[in-house]
Amino acid sequence: MIRRLTLALLLAVVLPVRATAQPPGPASPSDYVLLTVVLKHDQSKTLDEINKIQDESGFWAKFPPDGIQVESWYVVMDLGQVVTLRVPPARLREVNRSIELTAWKAFRSEVYAAYDFREAARAQRERALKK
Repeated sequence: MIRRLTLALLLAVVLPVRATAQPPGPASPSDYVLLTVVLKHDQSKTLDEINKIQDESGFWAKFPPDGIQVESWYVVMDLGQVVTLRVPPARLREVNRSIELTAWKAFRSEVYAAYDFREAARAQRERALKK
């Protein structure tokens, strides 16, 4: 339960952060989904072993696939890497395959789909403050 709460709090902080040097992605939330990919460290492997697996699998060349926008990419101590991607729905399978083919031996992975709720939350807050 505590681990899920920690992950939920982490995602609340990670999801809103935008990378600055990325090419423009799909324009509106109807054109994309946000995928939070959690690449959990396998603590039975050393960092050198994980790096070797990543190099052999082509991880850095294949994840994320070309043209998929990285919203954020964090290393979370004692957890692993948390990557948020902006993905057009038609390319979801491609992202999934890049994880399956390059990350599975180095990491245990979890993927969470999300959507941008900022404007709806802002509008609800404004309505609540007017009461």
